[in-house]
Amino acid sequence: MLDRVFLTRVIEPGDETGGRWVREHGPREVVRRLTCDGPPLPGTTGRRWAGLRARAERADPGRDLETARAAGVRFVAPGSPEWPGQLDDLGDARPLGLWVRGRPSLRMWALKSVALVGARACTAYGAHMAAGLAADLAERGWVVVSGGAYGVDGAAHRGALGAGGATVAVLACGVDRPYPRGHTELIRRIADQGLVVGELPPGEHPTPSRFILRNRVIAALTRGTAVVEAAHRSGSLVTARAARRLGRHVMGVPGPATSALSAGVHELLRADAVLVTDAAEIVELVGDIGELAPDRRGPVLPTDLLEPGARQVLAALPGRGSAAPAGIARRAQTSQDDAIARLYELRALGYVERHDDGWKLTRQAMISTRTAHDPC
Repeated sequence: MLDRVFLTRVIEPGDETGGRWVREHGPREVVRRLTCDGPPLPGTTGRRWAGLRARAERADPGRDLETARAAGVRFVAPGSPEWPGQLDDLGDARPLGLWVRGRPSLRMWALKSVALVGARACTAYGAHMAAGLAADLAERGWVVVSGGAYGVDGAAHRGALGAGGATVAVLACGVDRPYPRGHTELIRRIADQGLVVGELPPGEHPTPSRFILRNRVIAALTRGTAVVEAAHRSGSLVTARAARRLGRHVMGVPGPATSALSAGVHELLRADAVLVTDAAEIVELVGDIGELAPDRRGPVLPTDLLEPGARQVLAALPGRGSAAPAGIARRAQTSQDDAIARLYELRALGYVERHDDGWKLTRQAMISTRTAHDPC
């Protein structure tokens, strides 16, 4: 474990060359090569090797572990009981280990988790959807995973916390150093009620590349990724693409066709993402067999309960005035005797009334007909 703690200070997250070194030679040998005057490991330039050696000179795993313990942070290494096995799908880009802040077991929570990600500068609609989805998922027993950022991420975390549910924030910095600063209190609440996770050792700061590389952990940790709002260049689309490469479910919440903040989501939906609008539809994708979303349909109107022949005769009556049985039968494409029989059935139900020698719709029938054709 000390060797892996050492390497988190030297090798950047997602460095596949470094991951290959650890896989082929083991962390102990990689540390030995970096700290002794041995030959460089294969696949690197002299300049890069010198840079890694310079970092290695300042690495102190004992100090990092002591700092972590003081902040209530533990280090979880691959192969340990708490390690989420699905992260191994990342291959050589797998984290060297994870720094975890919070009491629950990361492995157990990751087994039933969903990522909710999206725009930092989201609209009120995006924040509303993210918070509502997170709250409903939490109430269904799902863990909501996001990146702790402003916008959709923050709304998702707050939605899960507000529902008394479970949430995990995956940070692009040391987990003892909340970022962004405006979310210090939110990240503290997540650590108290859920988990705060990161690849970088205590005190490390975020960089643009670390944000991007952090997203692969969010994608691998969860069963699926739902993007709530995203412009064409949004970092949340990186998470969705990583999820797709890993064989996870990719979902998108549609927005207005004119909104630039939904353009990236719509592009996902034009490809192979699945459109979702509520937690039930998300669970239908990522949940177990039989966890189906309810069928969507409009309200059942009284006229829907009529037999087809009666509906056909009712539709043959004019909207205004009356009509003779012969004309009604012709428009309903039936016989006059059948039309008259149906008209008396409809009169008993209050849909039509006799008017001299003709028949006309009642007020009840006209309201039902308008509702059926124009629900707005």
